[in-house]
Amino acid sequence: MRKKHHHKKKVSSTKKWSAKLHLWLGLSVGIIVFIVSLSGTLYVFKDEIQNSLRKEAIYLKKEDIGKKPLSINLLREKVSLELNEKYPVSAVEIPLDKTKSYQFEYYEKSKKGWNYFQQVRINKQVYVNQYTGHILAVYDEKYDVFNILKYIHWGLLLNSEWGPYTVGIPTVIFVIMLITGIILWWPKNKNARKGRFWFNWENVKNWKRKNYDLHNILGFYASFIALLMSITGLYFAYPYVKNTFTFALSGSWELPKEKEKKSPDSLMAKNEAVFDLAAAQTEKLYAKSSSFRINLNGKNKKGKELKTLPVTVYGLDGRYSERNILTFDKYSGKLLANKPHHKLHTAEKYSNANYDIHTGSYFGIIGKIIWFMAGLTCTSLPVTGFLVWWGKRKKKGKKI
Repeated sequence: MRKKHHHKKKVSSTKKWSAKLHLWLGLSVGIIVFIVSLSGTLYVFKDEIQNSLRKEAIYLKKEDIGKKPLSINLLREKVSLELNEKYPVSAVEIPLDKTKSYQFEYYEKSKKGWNYFQQVRINKQVYVNQYTGHILAVYDEKYDVFNILKYIHWGLLLNSEWGPYTVGIPTVIFVIMLITGIILWWPKNKNARKGRFWFNWENVKNWKRKNYDLHNILGFYASFIALLMSITGLYFAYPYVKNTFTFALSGSWELPKEKEKKSPDSLMAKNEAVFDLAAAQTEKLYAKSSSFRINLNGKNKKGKELKTLPVTVYGLDGRYSERNILTFDKYSGKLLANKPHHKLHTAEKYSNANYDIHTGSYFGIIGKIIWFMAGLTCTSLPVTGFLVWWGKRKKKGKKI
């Protein structure tokens, strides 16, 4: 009798090399991918959770709402006296909704230190009733769980200069893994498609097969969102990624730079109501916006002294994509420039929107839910992937 010859199915060289890359890259950065994915996933609904927990501080009681708010300068002095911090109040966010309180901010950061806790000197949010000057609540954002999650996600809580590389490099590797994963998932023909799109576990009792399907099928569905999340994350980490986007959208390697304006009224005595004048003009120009932020300490976040008074207007609550920038004379409160969102270049609009796309908030609550599910899947991939490798390793070890 003739012996039956069992011919092994030929695996294409592309899939063969993709499998090797997928395995070894996954083993090398799996732990970091797990940490970054989990921290990012838990951060998605930060605004919704905080707004719920801080409801009493954010929304004023009807009996506490007056006709006219106190001056911003007076409110700032009240905050400074009551908190008695060694750092100045850095900014105030003013909501257009009159039933919401003002948010005063303390923020100072140092270049010294090897971790987040050493670099951030102070980061506090102070909620104030603008009609009475009463401090409603003080939150130490430096130790807030969501802020810590953000900086774990951003750079594993390491120094802001080289911390992002500890996440950025694994993210580049993760992008390669997503591409190789799609190649490995891709069916050869129509018959091979069965079981690639959904779980077929009716007659499956083996946990290894179920684990493989979880890794394979969930990984495929999450891969496209994961690619978008990864690329938008790399936009923050590496200037060359940002420059590539800018070039693709504008034909220039850098965003258009405007000449820094100087306050022409610098020889005048500073008007004590300069912040109120800027606020009044901002409210008039952008009455339908969500809120606006006024710089109070005359410095940017890098500690550089500002020659003017900048005001950032947020069009939508909880989003950064629709931003309008106003520039005022820091002595007289005279409007020097108005840069509305709709007049921005496409590359500038994308730069403003990148954070919202990265977190899913750009697409509203539905986007956040999808991003959350994709994030959970990305968190599971290193675990299910490791179990796939471990199961095969044990199987090979039994062979003599």
